[in-house]
Amino acid sequence: MALPAEVPVIGPEEYLAWETIQMEKHEYVAGEVFAMGGASRRHVTIALNLSIALDEALTGTPCRTYMADMKIEVATKRSYFYPDVFVTCDADDHRAEQTMSHPVLVAEVLAPSTAAYDRGDKFIAYRSLPTLKEYLLIDPDHQQVELFRKGGTASGAARFQPRQALELASVEVAIPWARLFRNVD
Repeated sequence: MALPAEVPVIGPEEYLAWETIQMEKHEYVAGEVFAMGGASRRHVTIALNLSIALDEALTGTPCRTYMADMKIEVATKRSYFYPDVFVTCDADDHRAEQTMSHPVLVAEVLAPSTAAYDRGDKFIAYRSLPTLKEYLLIDPDHQQVELFRKGGTASGAARFQPRQALELASVEVAIPWARLFRNVD
């Protein structure tokens, strides 16, 4: 996670108003504001590949794919995050302009500077979302994929091997390995 921005501890409403006039993105965690860093070419390519694959597969369903500039509110943790990609099937979320609250799938593409945070505190926050069914971590440097599932008989963590399709039960979509890592060298 990046260092806190030069902003005093503020409330969620103040953060949301302040964030709309900023040039860069900032995440909010319990009163502290953190500047978001830039992403690598591989990071952006994987996020785009995943987003497009999900969007195409979810056509005609109540679920929609969002990426990069849409925030998720984790109210129980007084936090707002910008996941790389997420899916929500909630009609209220589809009408929201800045912030959504009911994702079923959240995906983060790991970066060396944020991997520990994405696996740790951010994962803890996401797990508190009652609608979240799956949390996906993609490591572009090692082309590794980890999927964490909540509840049901298939709960727990799964690692996917190269050339193995990524099975996302939360949205009933399988994404071929080659599609996820297309144009990533």
